[in-house]
Amino acid sequence: MSEGEQKLVDTSGDYRYVVKDGRQLPDADWQSCRVVLTSERMVLATSGGKQAIPHSRILVPDGDSDTVPESVDTSTATPLQIGDNVILIDAQGVDDFESEYCRSALHDEVILVKHQAVVGGVIQETASWSKCQFRLNDDTVVVGLPGGDSVTFDIGDVGTIDEEEQQVMGQARTVLKVEHTDDEDRSVETHFSGMAWHTRALQSLLSTVIEQRQDDDYELDDMERQVLMALYSGVSPFEISDFVGIDVDRVEEIYQKLLDVGAVDKVRERTEVTLNAQGRNMASEAMSEE
Repeated sequence: MSEGEQKLVDTSGDYRYVVKDGRQLPDADWQSCRVVLTSERMVLATSGGKQAIPHSRILVPDGDSDTVPESVDTSTATPLQIGDNVILIDAQGVDDFESEYCRSALHDEVILVKHQAVVGGVIQETASWSKCQFRLNDDTVVVGLPGGDSVTFDIGDVGTIDEEEQQVMGQARTVLKVEHTDDEDRSVETHFSGMAWHTRALQSLLSTVIEQRQDDDYELDDMERQVLMALYSGVSPFEISDFVGIDVDRVEEIYQKLLDVGAVDKVRERTEVTLNAQGRNMASEAMSEE
């Protein structure tokens, strides 16, 4: 390994090509290998040699793309795109290899950030893009900013992710708008950008967290939706009854339902709750439907 390179995953597994040089290979054989992920590359080592592939050459396929042939079963193996090739990797002892790969690809990488681009729904005109060092320590995102400052937030606190193309530092780039809360419990957005493989890995990593929370989606009724949107907009839990025009007992019933489905956290025994990441995600979706 090169100086400063860190080994992050080392396990046995199997891989096979499903696309090679742009040509589909539906019947390609699996090859046993040792799978090593470092902070700079992925290594697939077999008895016949090894392939060391820099992260900069690897893309995590977009779920909506046609990169992976429809006939390929990806339920038990992870597809990765390398130029005109697509390989499937089945790593033993790794519950979610795609997420582990994304962690490795982003480990200590220098990417672009605009921190607190939005606070409480208000765009911060003074916020600007800068370089940062990205790391995911266990479940905590750590963003090292110029001057020695840092921003941290729990990956499970991410409520929504939006993606769009923007001009960033003079280049057209993909921007990920990541909503979470800050130290003052305000809803804020931190925007991330960089090379295509940076944003693809980060999108996959954060989307997995949100999708896992949504496995048991709950369908809000109209009044529950109004309460959730009011909380999301900053209305105090104590003022919800007057704001939406229902009695306190009905508000308590709705709070209990939102607690049951994991959309809010209890602050006090009665009346006061606070939206969590799942609740902010549900509220954002509800507001989009209005």
